[in-house]
Amino acid sequence: MTTRPSTRRIAGWATALLCAAAAPAWAIANPPILMAPQGIEYMCGGKDKAEMAFMQQVAPRWAATLEFGISQGPRGQFPVQAKVRVRDKYHGQVVLEAQSEGPFLLARLDPGTYDVEATLGGLTLTQSITVMRGVPARAHFLWPSNFDMASLLDPPQTHAQALAKGE
Repeated sequence: MTTRPSTRRIAGWATALLCAAAAPAWAIANPPILMAPQGIEYMCGGKDKAEMAFMQQVAPRWAATLEFGISQGPRGQFPVQAKVRVRDKYHGQVVLEAQSEGPFLLARLDPGTYDVEATLGGLTLTQSITVMRGVPARAHFLWPSNFDMASLLDPPQTHAQALAKGE
């Protein structure tokens, strides 16, 4: 004698499958929270659409959001890695040094005013941000459209090295 699953059980399975299929990608995996040598927590990400949506959703819960891009095309092009240094504006003390792994870096900075330096391919952009308790700070670093992205992929060579290669 075969028993058939009840209608209620089938409906439960169908609901579970629909919920799993409808779950956004960021709910499945998110970038890790890292700790800078200076003791500040930070998270980098936004390499694909799902991760970018996740970073934008959680950004208001972090003290500072730093966004990096190169002004190319309608949305811009995002660099893979930018070197970030955050200094206390009035004392000059470095409070965070990190390598961004995507267009977003979220940091749990204490309230205060900071100078943020973002370096990509030897070009450093600097902005000041003020973090207030309960009010997240945001800075957008946009390198110019004539920025040489290829120099990030291939290390620059001297004239002598180019001649030695026969270029």
